[in-house]
Amino acid sequence: MAGTQTRKTTAAGRLSIVVPVLDEARGVVAALQALAPLRECGHEVIVVDGGSRDGTPALAAPWADRVASSERGRARQMNAGAAATRGELLLFVHADTRLPEAADTLLRDAVARGAQWGRFDVRIAGRPPLLRVVAALMNERSRLSGIATGDQAIFVRRELFQRIGGFPDQPLMEDVELSLRLRALARPCCLRQRVTTSGRRWEARGVWRTIFLMWRLRWRYWRGESAQTLAEAYR
Repeated sequence: MAGTQTRKTTAAGRLSIVVPVLDEARGVVAALQALAPLRECGHEVIVVDGGSRDGTPALAAPWADRVASSERGRARQMNAGAAATRGELLLFVHADTRLPEAADTLLRDAVARGAQWGRFDVRIAGRPPLLRVVAALMNERSRLSGIATGDQAIFVRRELFQRIGGFPDQPLMEDVELSLRLRALARPCCLRQRVTTSGRRWEARGVWRTIFLMWRLRWRYWRGESAQTLAEAYR
């Protein structure tokens, strides 16, 4: 993010970045170092740990404005992080996701154009060439449906986030449900600049197997199955 040091922000324009973590000792420092230029511009980074046993909170502390703790569960962690923030715009970033250059400027411009919430396009880093296809399909599906995924780095104005009660307290599909509630109030802003997220989940399970699993889980969710049941199937 070259040159970000000159883009000092005002209190009203502060971006609050919430990073949920659980046993991320191997990568949390690199993830937070990538956000350091944004902190230098006056934005805040809040890390929320869900009960790590590998020393993640201690490793994160020097690189965050605050390291909070909450019950395990990405939705609960992100809600706890949002409650600890001060900015007008909330940005939820997974620990294995990297933002594009000058992300704060991109978001500020989007809000100036009237955006209430949205997400970035995503690129999936990994060796299988099929991951490029997966990312392209994710981006287009999201653009057509108005549904964002956590891998795309969801952003939302604080007032709107509070109006819908934050992330739903469920163990899976919390990003889908959040998008449905936000979409009922405002269409998402789908930024074409890309975040880069790790392909480790696809590589560990197998790309095709992961694609089929996620589509099957989404289909069952649309049919009304509980998030708890689907979380058990996902594990």
